[in-house]
Amino acid sequence: MHDLKTATDRLDDLTRELLDALFDSTDEPAASAAPDAKTTAEIDEMRVKAEQSDLTAPIINLFSRLKQLKSDMNISPEALGLFKSDLTLLAEKHRMIDEHEVTAGGRLQRALPIVSDAGERIRDYLKRKDQEAPSGIEIQEELRENARRIKRALRMTDDQWNSYQGQIGNCIDTIETLSKIISLPAGVIAEIGRVTQNYRMRLTPYYASLIRPGRTNDPVLLQSVPTAEMVDNVGVEIPPVAADHSPARLIDQFYPRVVTIKVTNMCAMYCTHCLRIAHIGKKDRIYKDDAYEEALSYIRGNPLIRDVLITGGDAFVLPNKIIKKLLESLDEIEHLKMKRLGTRIPVTSPMRVDNELLDILQASNEKKPVRVVTQINTAQEITPVSADAFKRISGRVAAVLNQAVLLKGINDSRVKMWKLCETIQENYVRPYYIFNCSYRNPQFSHFRVPVEVGRDIVESMYGNISGDAIPRYIATAGGKIPLHRSNVQGRDNGDIILKKPWNDETVKYPDADPEQYANQRFSFARE
Repeated sequence: MHDLKTATDRLDDLTRELLDALFDSTDEPAASAAPDAKTTAEIDEMRVKAEQSDLTAPIINLFSRLKQLKSDMNISPEALGLFKSDLTLLAEKHRMIDEHEVTAGGRLQRALPIVSDAGERIRDYLKRKDQEAPSGIEIQEELRENARRIKRALRMTDDQWNSYQGQIGNCIDTIETLSKIISLPAGVIAEIGRVTQNYRMRLTPYYASLIRPGRTNDPVLLQSVPTAEMVDNVGVEIPPVAADHSPARLIDQFYPRVVTIKVTNMCAMYCTHCLRIAHIGKKDRIYKDDAYEEALSYIRGNPLIRDVLITGGDAFVLPNKIIKKLLESLDEIEHLKMKRLGTRIPVTSPMRVDNELLDILQASNEKKPVRVVTQINTAQEITPVSADAFKRISGRVAAVLNQAVLLKGINDSRVKMWKLCETIQENYVRPYYIFNCSYRNPQFSHFRVPVEVGRDIVESMYGNISGDAIPRYIATAGGKIPLHRSNVQGRDNGDIILKKPWNDETVKYPDADPEQYANQRFSFARE
C-alpha cells in the first residue's frame, strides 16, 4: 500500500467529501445501528478483494456499500473494522490503478450518479419504444404472415415476390386490388375512390406487407394509401418548384454549388405526403436522351457546381444502364466532386438493389464520392430485407443518409422519432434531415406538425441518443432553413419568421394549424 501521508495529500475534494461523510460522527449514538455478523463478513470479504485486486471495481464496490450502510443505517466504517487511514490508502490505490487517475470520490460521487440520472431520462423511452414504434425486424414474423396473405390474394409466386419486376408488375394501384389485401370500411374505400380520381395511388405488395392489419392509422398505411383530406383540405396550392428555380431542363438549383437533376417522375410507391405530387402526373416517364444531355451540359458549363443530386421521382427506378450512363457522365466533369442519388426503393421495393446496381455505384464511388439519400419515416419500414439492402449499399458508397419527413401520427413523438433514428443508424443509414411537412400543398395539411413540436422532439435527442443519430430539423422555404431556435425570429399571425443563415434574409413560413394538429381523429380514424 502507499504511504499514508502521501495518500492523504493527494486526496481530491470529492474523495475528501466521501470520507468525511462516511466518518461523520454528528449523529446521536442512539441513532446508530450495530452491524450484524452477516454484514460484517460481507464487508471483510469486500475489503480483502479491494486490497488484493489490481482492479478499480472492487474498491468502488466497497466504498459504495459503505456509503449505503452509512446512509441507510448510520453504520460507520469503524464499526466494521475500517478506519479512515485504511480507506484513504484504498482511495490512493484506485487513483494509481486508473489510467486517467480518476479518483474514487469522483467516480462514486459524480460519475456514477450522472450515469444513473441519464439512465432515468431514457427509462420511459426504453419501456415504450418496442411497443409504440416497433421496427420491422422486431415484428418480422407478423410481416412475413402479411406477405404470405398478400401473395395468395394477388396470386404471386415466390419468384415474383422476390423480384423487382414482380413487385412493380403486381403493384396495388386500384381500389379493387387494395380491397383484396387490406380490410377497410366501405366508407373509407369510397373516400379513397374520390382521391384516386385526381391523384395516383401505388404501393408495392412488399410495402403493403408492412401494414399491420387492424391498426387504425398504421404509419405505413398512412404513407401509402390516400385519404379524403387530400381533396377535402381547403387551400390554394402553391405551384411546384419549376421555372422559378429551374435554370435548365430537368434542373433545379437553389444554391450556388448544388443542383438537382429530376431524372424521372416514377416511383415504386407514391407517398401520400409527396412534395413533388404535381410532377408525378398520370403516366410514368423516363425522359429522352437529349433531355438528360441538356441537364448535363448545364452542369458542364457551370464550374461553381460541385454536388449533383439525381432524383425524380426515384433515381433507383431508372434502368441500370441509364444510372450508369448518368454517373459516368458526371464523373467526367472535372469540377464536379460529389454525387447523390435520391431513392426510397430500399424500403418500398428492396428487391431492386441487385449486384449490377451495386457494382455501378461502387465504380462511380471509386472515382468521386457517391452518397445514397433515402427517406425512412418509421422504424416499421426497416425489415430484415430492407436492412440487408442498406448494408449492401453502404459497403459500396461513401454514405447512406436519411431524410425523414415529420408527419402527424407517423413519427411525431419522442418515442417514435428516437426509435426511427436509432433503428436506421443500426442498419447503416445516418439520420441526416428531418423535414417539416410541406406547406406548399394544402393536400397534406392534415399531416403537418407545428414547428415547436418538431423542435422539442429533435432537441430532446441531445444527450440521450448517439450524436450521429441526431438529424437536423429543416424547413423548405426558398431553400433549406435549419429550424434552430436562433433561426426563428418571431411570428406574424400563423406564420413563423425564419432567418436564412446564409444571407440573413427573413422569410415567412406558414406553421401547422395547432387546432388541426390537436384534433386526434384524422385519416382512417375519422368518423
